[in-house]
Amino acid sequence: MKQLALNITPTWQPTLDNFVVGRNVEIISTLRHALAGQSATSRAHASGQCFTLWGESGSGKSHVLQAIFQHAQTMGLAASYTCAVVPEYANNNLSVVAIDDVEKLDGEAQIKLFALYNYLRENGGLLLVSSHAAPVHLTLRDDLRTRLGWGLVYQLHGLNDEEKAQALDQHAQVRGLNLSSEVTQYLLRHGRRNLPALLAVLDELDTHCMRLKRTPSVPLLKEVMQNFNLEMQ
Repeated sequence: MKQLALNITPTWQPTLDNFVVGRNVEIISTLRHALAGQSATSRAHASGQCFTLWGESGSGKSHVLQAIFQHAQTMGLAASYTCAVVPEYANNNLSVVAIDDVEKLDGEAQIKLFALYNYLRENGGLLLVSSHAAPVHLTLRDDLRTRLGWGLVYQLHGLNDEEKAQALDQHAQVRGLNLSSEVTQYLLRHGRRNLPALLAVLDELDTHCMRLKRTPSVPLLKEVMQNFNLEMQ
């Protein structure tokens, strides 16, 4: 009979501190500075700011947007994170809004985002959106694409293998998982190149090890990767 493992591992949440920055030092530093300026008194004397992060899948866009949302909440700010949805903002007095996959917004939602952009600009708020390409290349309303282009636009660069190994080790430590270099390197060599996919395999490896009451090893990792059809042919 298959024994179920109790879910007693720490809850992992994306934060600015556990984001492995790699070549993205400037954007993370700029976002931290922008958040620091989101006090009520600062907003009263400043125009809002808009950031567009673009990059390939797995480059960390969602991590950064969710981290900004979490950090804003810890500061006591009214914040929102959504994916391809524009939140209700005026009645909620939102001052920090993060929207993933802005290119997926339909026509009505694009009109709403245009209004949100103006609202945050007038009230000193912070708008952060992500997309697969720079605003100039997105299929959006001309007025919205122009407004996004007026803000700060950054390409978010994916991690190299050394930086991915650092991210995997950091994620494993949070879960209390002792990961050997052999396990990490095998996962990097034979797993998908996408960091979220690699982290998902690592989470399943942790669950598998807890169920079997064994320490992580390459053979156990192979079992997990084969079960999820994640090993590269």
